[in-house]
Amino acid sequence: MEHFKRHNDAEVAIILTNNPQAYVLQRADNFEVPSHVFTRHEFYETDDVIRLLKNLNIDIIVLAGFLWLVPQSLLKAFPNKIINLHPALLPKYGGKGMYGDNVHKAILAAGEEESGITIHFVNEHFDEGEVIHQSRFKIEPGDTLEIVKFKGQQLEHHHFPRVVENLLRKMKS
Repeated sequence: MEHFKRHNDAEVAIILTNNPQAYVLQRADNFEVPSHVFTRHEFYETDDVIRLLKNLNIDIIVLAGFLWLVPQSLLKAFPNKIINLHPALLPKYGGKGMYGDNVHKAILAAGEEESGITIHFVNEHFDEGEVIHQSRFKIEPGDTLEIVKFKGQQLEHHHFPRVVENLLRKMKS
């Protein structure tokens, strides 16, 4: 939202979440971006979310911190237009249950010398869609969970909005 608030060619049209307590709702309010909280039933068993997105003429759906598998109906309605951010270098450390600290703890436990982020298209499986962008950082001896997480977040904040912007530019040309 910060990146696109003064952007002439793109905007964050709406924030959707399944978590009524999600901090992103407060952030959306701060940026005067509309939001909508949906239920599991609404997401999986109706077309309400698809209709909402279609009515807003959404070009791209950007997931961040979303832990549910995206239903086939939504994938079909927005083919190659749903992207996700993963806090590791896929295909390693992906799949169900591999999110947030779980990912970083697994990377540290495995003694990896590097980690990073992956931005990818979403498909019918967790973290298996086509990779759009990866960025890496070195894990130094003594790096803690908090340091590894911080290094990853720095890459996320730098690359994610730019990748979204580039995808939008390609879609419109």
